[in-house]
Amino acid sequence: MIPVLWLCGPPGVGKTSVAWQIHHHLRDSGVAAAYVDIDQLGMCFPEQESDPGRHRLKARTLASVVANFAAHGATCVVVSGVVDPAARVAVPGAAVTVCRLRVDRDELVRRFVGRSGDEESVPGVVAVADDMDASTIADLCVDTTGLTVPEVAAAVTAAASGWRTATGGPPPLPVFAPADGRILWVSGVPGVGTSMVGFTLYQRALHAGHTMGYLDLRQVGFGAHEGVDHQLRAANVAAVWQAYRDLGADGLVIAGEISTAEPYADALPAATLTVCRLHADAADLAERILPRGERSSWPQPGDPLLGQPPERLRQVVEQAVVDGEALERAEIGVRVDSSGLGIAETADAVLATGVRWTPGQRSAAGRGTGR
Repeated sequence: MIPVLWLCGPPGVGKTSVAWQIHHHLRDSGVAAAYVDIDQLGMCFPEQESDPGRHRLKARTLASVVANFAAHGATCVVVSGVVDPAARVAVPGAAVTVCRLRVDRDELVRRFVGRSGDEESVPGVVAVADDMDASTIADLCVDTTGLTVPEVAAAVTAAASGWRTATGGPPPLPVFAPADGRILWVSGVPGVGTSMVGFTLYQRALHAGHTMGYLDLRQVGFGAHEGVDHQLRAANVAAVWQAYRDLGADGLVIAGEISTAEPYADALPAATLTVCRLHADAADLAERILPRGERSSWPQPGDPLLGQPPERLRQVVEQAVVDGEALERAEIGVRVDSSGLGIAETADAVLATGVRWTPGQRSAAGRGTGR
């Protein structure tokens, strides 16, 4: 069995930051630890009435992702995210240790509003915290009141000291017939706007009445080893799409960098995969990347730019220019130039190409799909 440490708690308690810190420490210590945030495995809407909060969907997808992590060398997995307060967490082939993080209500509100600016959701967040305090699903609980992220990570590590001692065979790999349907992959180098543009297109499809899924490619690729493992990412994309498609999803939007589409096309043999490659000139890349050291486009786990010094960010810009030129030569997918455009304008430009990724859209005849 593969050991899994799942950090749960109400929104704003710090579970993602703490889980990432623990994962990072394990990796620095030579442990082949993988990481995933559970929210990234359930972004399929509208949700079914029979599964409020999409807890069953997330649990199903997590089981496949954990098995894929193990098959690609992980010896343990750190998970962050809200759990169903009414049900015990179960992942086939895994020994799950659930650690609940809690915090005094005043501090919870300060953290949540400070992170999101969303004061209207505070009553709901407090209600979730109350439900979790009353639940018995966790194996242990750590009070984070007044503590920093490193202090909480140290407290969790001490409290859950035996979580990696599980033994037994690996979890079973997912077995399913390849899912059909349409997938739009919004790709490009850092700074072109893949995540923001991809999420905007996803939201537009939802507003048009479609059942849609969204996936940030990087978030399913924190495996056992440094660097990008395309085979692992492709296996996890296939698992996520299968779960979403079984719920009746019309399509999926993937956001993430691309160097090759072949492993993904191989993992999705029944799906129609369309790659849209965003491009931006050097000046735009610099304008977008350099401020990222102080702020993120969204609160992503493991943000590679947040907190980086200006010198490192300038290196990222230079590499993005080089990689962008390489993608230009490779001519992967449908090219959309985002230079000088905002997020909504770039999304408009993607749609103007005629890429077909939801039912009823016209096809972009003669365009590359990355297959």
